[in-house]
Amino acid sequence: MNSLVISLLLALAAGVTIPLGAHAASVENIRPKWLENEFRHGVIAFGGGVLLSAVSLVLIPEGIKELSPLWVIVSFSLGGIFFFFIDRLISRHAGSASQLMAMLLDFIPEALAMGAALAIGEPIGMLLAFLIALQNFPEGFNAYRELTTSGNYSKIKVLSSFWIMILIGPLCAYLGHEFLSGSPSILGAIMLASAAGIIYLTFEDIAPQAVLESHWAPPLGAVFGFLVGLIGHMLIL
Repeated sequence: MNSLVISLLLALAAGVTIPLGAHAASVENIRPKWLENEFRHGVIAFGGGVLLSAVSLVLIPEGIKELSPLWVIVSFSLGGIFFFFIDRLISRHAGSASQLMAMLLDFIPEALAMGAALAIGEPIGMLLAFLIALQNFPEGFNAYRELTTSGNYSKIKVLSSFWIMILIGPLCAYLGHEFLSGSPSILGAIMLASAAGIIYLTFEDIAPQAVLESHWAPPLGAVFGFLVGLIGHMLIL
């Protein structure tokens, strides 16, 4: 089995956890008050912790390898500014979709990097596949809850869209494998821009949503989310 086929299969498997997380979030008849309150906020915090682990352990370390300090500044700054405007645009016209944006910001560059890494035999490719699968479940859960509670999207429409969304992974893995494996500077700039966008969204939308008045357990979700990414990093590398 060649590296391209492996990349496509791993990306597809990692993407399946998006709709699986959404289906888990759609279960509302089991202890609904608990699900709606502390558990939901804990999952949001967990997803934020996993995103931060992706930024600090994968996107930034891999992104700066082939770039000069000047291009690091440019890529990171433009990424943050770009997603600032995207967030404002979505808030004005389509309600809140920060969790969905964060999920795609994470999924797309990591799938690109996974395909590129597997093309040249780098072990980081397997780590990325593992992290993507872990991250997509809580992110799919959180994005589903956010979109359906906004009242702008039906549950069936969101679930159907999430199943279609898993195809993004193989597409990005293919592009990374075939076109970016020989262009590490471009890939690095994409990863840094995405990292900046994730940081912006984490502090603008995700972290505030994790707070629950008179409850102190949900923030532990962020700690354990980061820990999951750290353990995966240590086991695979």
